[in-house]
Amino acid sequence: MTPQHRAAVLGSPIAHSLSPVLHRAGYAALGMADWAYDRFEVDEAGLAGFVSGEFAGPGWAGLSLTMPLKRAIMPLLDSISAAALSVDAVNTVVRAADGSLRGDNTDVPGLVNALRERGIEQVEAASVLGAGATASSALAALAQVCTGEVTVYVRSPERAAEMRALGERLGLALRTAEWEQSAQALAAPLTISTTPAGATDAFAAAVPDAPGALFDVLYHPWPTKLVVACAERGAVVLGGLDLLVHQAVLQFEQFTGVGAGEGPLAAMRAAGEAALRSA
Repeated sequence: MTPQHRAAVLGSPIAHSLSPVLHRAGYAALGMADWAYDRFEVDEAGLAGFVSGEFAGPGWAGLSLTMPLKRAIMPLLDSISAAALSVDAVNTVVRAADGSLRGDNTDVPGLVNALRERGIEQVEAASVLGAGATASSALAALAQVCTGEVTVYVRSPERAAEMRALGERLGLALRTAEWEQSAQALAAPLTISTTPAGATDAFAAAVPDAPGALFDVLYHPWPTKLVVACAERGAVVLGGLDLLVHQAVLQFEQFTGVGAGEGPLAAMRAAGEAALRSA
């Protein structure tokens, strides 16, 4: 059957993206043979041309966006959700029936849903490692989950100022600390690591005897040394696939019109796990 409905993920680089694997698994699970999901290598310079060209064609339902496009897309949209505005980042674009484009951010509720799936509904304090786009989404999620202070460990005064400003907008009790103190993050009831591969390996030796939960947003390589050390001491650990699947199923529901909470989460997770094993 020739696909009648289209969606895709855009970014640069994009070859590594698991989004096509997840969304296609969702279509297969629900028997949606008339849906297709692709990936396109698009950088900031080429984004406007893609939106006004390829994406203006028939059948398009929506786009998933990864780096470096989450902010670059915003001036091209007709409306933006409060969640996306709160972190100044859009990872989901939905084309309405009238052709208008609405931006949203599913990373924030994806983080919250991933935590809740593992029984983490509320924590008294939390730590965040890193200060990039994913750290911003983590703070927005913690605004819903954390009742006390959030400490963000950063490498530069400029990033620290950005995180404090975001925390103020979100209504968080937030302080920043220097990166050299990052091992202290593991004493919190919940630590969210948003750093690149290898950045937290040295902290594995500093994991306390009774660590809090660790959400490491990496999914390759997996598990990280820090994840292994925390798991060996009985901590609840979550990884990047947890986030990826939960945010992707929310996108899936928006693109396809499947009812909220009815997306094929289990099928998408299984496909992601299989893809990572084969990689």
